[in-house]
Amino acid sequence: MRDLIFPVQHNSGVGLQMQLRRQLVDAILDGRLSGDEPLPSCRRLSKALGVSRNTVVLTYQALTDEGLLISRERVGFFVNSDMVFEQAAGQQKGAPAPTGGQSVDWWHRFKFRPSTQVMVNKPKDWKRFPYPFVYGQTDPNLFPVAAWRMCSRQALAVEAIQNWTEDGFNEDDARLVEEIRTRVLPRRGIKASPQEILITMGAQNALFLIAQLLADRSSTIGVEEPGYVDARGIFSLTGARLKAIPVDGEGIVVDDRLDDCDCVYVTPSHQSPTTVTLPLERRVALLERASQHGFLLIEDDYEAETNFVSSPTTALKSMDRNQRVIYVGSFSKYLAPGLRIGYMVGPAELIQEARLFRRMIMRHTPANNQRTVALFIAGGYYDSLVHRLQRGYRGRWELMGEALDRYLPGCATTPSFGGTAFWIKGPESLDSDVLATKAFSQGIIIEPGSIHFLSPKPPRNYLRLGFSSIEAKKIEPGIRLLAELIDQDA
Repeated sequence: MRDLIFPVQHNSGVGLQMQLRRQLVDAILDGRLSGDEPLPSCRRLSKALGVSRNTVVLTYQALTDEGLLISRERVGFFVNSDMVFEQAAGQQKGAPAPTGGQSVDWWHRFKFRPSTQVMVNKPKDWKRFPYPFVYGQTDPNLFPVAAWRMCSRQALAVEAIQNWTEDGFNEDDARLVEEIRTRVLPRRGIKASPQEILITMGAQNALFLIAQLLADRSSTIGVEEPGYVDARGIFSLTGARLKAIPVDGEGIVVDDRLDDCDCVYVTPSHQSPTTVTLPLERRVALLERASQHGFLLIEDDYEAETNFVSSPTTALKSMDRNQRVIYVGSFSKYLAPGLRIGYMVGPAELIQEARLFRRMIMRHTPANNQRTVALFIAGGYYDSLVHRLQRGYRGRWELMGEALDRYLPGCATTPSFGGTAFWIKGPESLDSDVLATKAFSQGIIIEPGSIHFLSPKPPRNYLRLGFSSIEAKKIEPGIRLLAELIDQDA
């Protein structure tokens, strides 16, 4: 009985029956309960824990149906001994650990060390900070929980489960592909067949597949300067030469520096991290230059749906007439970063190879998530969410612009596209890495900008401030406090 006494939280978000189930399962599987003695009667256990007898009855019955317990008439419930996992035989007998020999020098065993890669770091507990100007996170208050749960339940219908529990080998959920093809891509001006679409584990997975298929040590990859850190890291894995292509007030500069590239990675709709939008004239010039000199364009349309200021800009892919643009999209900025659902659009030959390569790595994206997203889009919930996010982000965007104009005048250009962040250029004397440390101690999370530059000696006075995850009422006081810290170092 003492093995079954554990605290039950009546005000927890987890139901009493679920709490009881978890505790019983833990006690069974780790061997604290055996099949020698019956479990306490339902009446006795309910009294000891302060829960209803019906809660215990339902829990016992469910565990019996699942084979963890055995019910013996007039005797009670017993643990099914076949379900108790014994410790390894050597550990049970107290076998001594082997001695002698040398320990493994793992550091020198590694052929590649991800720990040496440059990456943007964000505190895991950023939500507890009063001023989290964190980029790339969504506000859970804007997420339509009820609608998502409804779609999840539909994805758990018997027929749906029979479809997504099977091993899809290298196939995607046909319904999700169709929703992307007919509902999502047309808003970007893109027409594609199902054979030209591949579902990925977010945009980074798509970039990895593309890089491994199209680049090696003999390749030259053009990347924006400043640009997306993780894309640089992914391309560097191939051993390719990375060539920094400067970005100005209108996006990537189109000139002869592109000509010797095999591929060029671009974020034309909303340049990362500067937020500028590539104008039509320069898009045309970029496509013409790609055709003339034979390089491919990898278009990352990472914030396609966050244009709440100007008229929607069509994707570079929609203007492509020579199959030179590979389009990468993601639902991370609208649904949830943790969902990890993205997609790539390209020529059928490329998608087929990418599909087979993906199969070698992980088969396919979890089918249940794919079906839930498909239902979410089909039900109109995705369109409603995008509209809601645009309204919510616009208000924060305006507050950010006003606060920056007031406390850091001239340091930021308001993004004409909208988006979810501002790119800040501080005084020349500013070191944003030092500023980030000081700001952190004051409850402010910012992103130093030097990490976005490929140059070995990047400028230190840039930073990025996200506004998608901070409460609107916290924006003005947060910017005011940040400005005070900048003034102290000026």
